[in-house]
This record gives sequence, C-alpha cells and structure tokens, in this order.
Amino acid sequence: MSVKYQIKETAPFPELAAVPMAQAVNAEFDICIDTEINLTTYCQTLINKVFQLPHSKLDAFIQYQITLVKQPDRWLNKFEKLLTLNVHLFETERDKTRLVKLYTLIEKHRSLLQSSSIKEVKSKTPPRLINATSEERHFSFHEVKNYVDTTEDFNAKVLFLNEEIFEYQQADIISTNTKLQPYDEQCSKLLNKIQSIRKLKQELEREQKELAQQSNPSLQPKIKLRINGATNIMVNAFKQMMIKKGTNGKPYLHYNIKEVAEFICDSFVDEFGEPLSKATVQTYLSPNRIDKDPNNDDKIKL
Repeated sequence: MSVKYQIKETAPFPELAAVPMAQAVNAEFDICIDTEINLTTYCQTLINKVFQLPHSKLDAFIQYQITLVKQPDRWLNKFEKLLTLNVHLFETERDKTRLVKLYTLIEKHRSLLQSSSIKEVKSKTPPRLINATSEERHFSFHEVKNYVDTTEDFNAKVLFLNEEIFEYQQADIISTNTKLQPYDEQCSKLLNKIQSIRKLKQELEREQKELAQQSNPSLQPKIKLRINGATNIMVNAFKQMMIKKGTNGKPYLHYNIKEVAEFICDSFVDEFGEPLSKATVQTYLSPNRIDKDPNNDDKIKL
C-alpha cells in the first residue's frame, strides 16, 4: 500500500465498502485492498484514492461510494471526519484546493440525501394534502411537518425549512390547492415556532441552572472571557493552531472542529457579553470557509 499520504488517525466508518482488486466492479472508484480489510487499511486506501483522482472526478467518486453503503449519511460524516483528522496531508495550495472541494462536495451530497428522504414519501401523499405543484415536483406541508417531527437535529430542521421556502418561491407553480394555506407561509410559521420553542427551552434551562447555583453556593459559575473585538479574529487564532504543525510534526491543537468550537463557546463571550453561537464558531473554524477568515492585517500572527 502506498504511504505517500500516510494518515495519522482513522475515522470510525460503520461499513467498510472495500474489495480485493480482482473483484473490483469499478477499478477507478472502488476501494481495492488485497491485504486484510480493516479500518486502518480502508481509511488509508480511501485517502490514497482521494489524492489519485483528478478534481473533476471527485464528485462522481463520492456519489459512487455512498451507493455502496446502507447509511450514506453516516459515511459522509465519517469521511468528513477522516479528512479533518488528517488535514496535515493537504499542505500545498493545490492540495488545499482539493480539500475545500471535498468539503463542498460532502455538503452537497448531504443536502441531496436530506431532500431525497422526504421525496420518498411524496408518492404516497393524497392530492388533498398537496399545497401546490410545479413541473418538477409538488409541495406538501403535510410531508414537511412529518419530516420536521421525526428529525431530532435542530439545525437540520432549520436548513430544510429554509430550503423548502426558497425552492417554492423560485418554482414555476402550475396549480395550487385553495383549500390549504400557501406552502411558504405554513413553512415560515413552522420555522418561527421551532425557533421560538428552542429559545424558550434555552431560557428555562438557564433559569434552572441559576436556581441550582443559588440553592447550592458550591456550584460556582464558570468565568467566561470577553472578546473585545471581532469574534472571527480570535477564532482564527485557534484555526491556525489546528492547522500549523509544531516541531514534533503535530498540529498545536490536535482536536476536531466540534471539540474546539465547544471549548471556545464554553470559555468566551462576545464584546457585548453575549454567548457565542456554536454554529458560527464552527463555520469560522472550517477549512473550506476561508471567506470567513479575517483580513491579513487583522489576523493574530502566531
């Protein structure tokens, strides 16, 4: 096995879709391993394949891989984690561009999977529950409500509702059900509802925490440091430490984006004393969101 791009850590893929070279159906895209197929050999071969393929074929490669597994969404998550854990391999400008493209393609296929999960239900929806129809698809708030009710991740709900509202408003509607409210209005109301409920829950949790601290003086609230300036400038310092390597060849902070974001949000507040948004901090830390980096003149030089 080639060790030109030697990985330092593996990601816990639940399925290892690899075959011996002699059994390959698509030699260009298959993960071919003639030695023992285990997590280490799978992750290493996957990384090798990422560097072997030209940029133009990375999209088709990811599409091919997720058709081989039972849980394509989990495969995408673990693939993203594998890239993040081995970001040191993407050192040259061309390799950094490759990494950005991979992250972008992962998000693309993740969004496609989310939208397809609701389209599977659409064929069973009775016409009386369809709000409107375009030449490409129909819009049913009944389906949207079912999806939101069965999805636990809050950010996924918000993203999905916003996408549905935008898609409806951009669609060429050919028929509407006048007995139902406008599709985008119902989606907007549901979006406002779940955001209000989340805000209320956060306020209740904060009040309960404060009451617990008052009843038990030994529970001292953690002091958070105030950032007197733009949040992305401070976060970028952490981002640099996650990428730049020390004399031992390891990044100064060898943690993933989620872990570093949690630490930052637990340790700092913005210049107004308000809590930091974990989603925003994760965006600032993401290697493929260089548009969120501060200007060179504002960066903290490490």
